[in-house]
Amino acid sequence: MTKETVLYQHGTLGALMAGLMDGTETIATILKKGDFGIGTLSKLDGELIILDGKAYQGREDGALIPVKDEQETPYAAVTMFKPTVKVSVEGPIDNLKVNELIHGHLKSENLFHAVKLYGKFNSVHIRVMPKQEKPYKRLVEVSKEQPEFIKENVLGTIVGFFTPELFQGVAAADFHLHFIDDAQTFGGHLMEYELESGTIEMAPMDSLLQHFPKNDETFIHTAIDYADLDKEIQEAE
Repeated sequence: MTKETVLYQHGTLGALMAGLMDGTETIATILKKGDFGIGTLSKLDGELIILDGKAYQGREDGALIPVKDEQETPYAAVTMFKPTVKVSVEGPIDNLKVNELIHGHLKSENLFHAVKLYGKFNSVHIRVMPKQEKPYKRLVEVSKEQPEFIKENVLGTIVGFFTPELFQGVAAADFHLHFIDDAQTFGGHLMEYELESGTIEMAPMDSLLQHFPKNDETFIHTAIDYADLDKEIQEAE
């Protein structure tokens, strides 16, 4: 009998978008729930990339460093990655056409999927959220000031998830993808890329396990404004 695949998510993108950026769970705990995933760190301090059971932080200065177990996250999504779909890709091909290809191999657009793409990239364009201090702004405002980086001729891995439209706000509907290079020196939130050749692997999720920071006083007592959430997510992503 095949073991159920579970997407474990701590916090929600909606709360993060609204400015709830304090860390509420340790990376050590997150890594017990999955060996593959994405997120951010406390105070929106860069981009979290989890690959092969190891956590990395893409920083606003362009560096990529290992994350310590005791560091905390306000938002992270992880799974134990066991792909059931494998597709080879020959390019050059841009990210929009790769997304179309992935859509064509989803088991259903009503299911969450873990998505991994390893390959040789002609170019990769990423951004990294800068560390914030209180009082926190809404994430859409922070995104207007985010540093961006481009690297050419790089081997690396795209890590992320496809989210059904129904769950916009819990996560980012459609694709939410991060990138890390083989040298572990370059990584962040993926914006655009051109793939020379690579392999897509995917795993549809049976379940979403949504974990809330019920002991965090800010989360418990904040009235979150979700009025423009869909628009803000699309703008920030």
